[in-house]
Amino acid sequence: MTNSDRALDHVAEGSVVGLGTGHAATAFVRALGERVRSGFRVRGVATSEATAGLAQELGIEIASIDEVGAIDVTVDGADEVDPELNLIKGYGGALLREKIVASASKRRIILVGSEKRVPVLGSRGRLPVEVVPFGHGVCARRLAELGCPATIRLGAGRPYLTDNGNLILDGAVGPIRDPAELDRRIRAIPGVVATGIFAGMADLVLVQEENVVRILERKLTP
Repeated sequence: MTNSDRALDHVAEGSVVGLGTGHAATAFVRALGERVRSGFRVRGVATSEATAGLAQELGIEIASIDEVGAIDVTVDGADEVDPELNLIKGYGGALLREKIVASASKRRIILVGSEKRVPVLGSRGRLPVEVVPFGHGVCARRLAELGCPATIRLGAGRPYLTDNGNLILDGAVGPIRDPAELDRRIRAIPGVVATGIFAGMADLVLVQEENVVRILERKLTP
């Protein structure tokens, strides 16, 4: 049993499913595609052009986020998960679309391996921040002032561009004691469009531990 298989248990016939980006999300999309080929009906909202292309190859109907009234469930991966199920995402470069899709979803399920669990966000030392190209140097300087010195992400020897035509600044971070506050402070910088901090945006985390799937559920505050 894999966490992708367990995630399928939360996808209902005829539902709208947010499809994440990255290795874990790709495994889920492939598992969903197998079910679709057997006659299962869903519509997907993809968080990247790569995911959309894969889903369509597998026979999954893709709709834009503006075409659907709401997203019933989104299944995605994460780069870090803390004990409160706050996340860092964006190593795969799709953080803005992932955050938009997650915010439009009724339920959000995250698939990770056990190595992605951390005692505190920032443990892996990297925080992606998506910025518009104009003034990205200003954004980098402001991030440094916040204690998050950043470098432009490169791809094939040139600045990496997201599907939105933006740049990603990879910030060097230590332990993040207040993820929501750091997210707020970074987003207040003109030119920043999204951070990789997803605070309070996971309802269920399915952790693959060899052949066992551990289920972590976010505790709701009264």
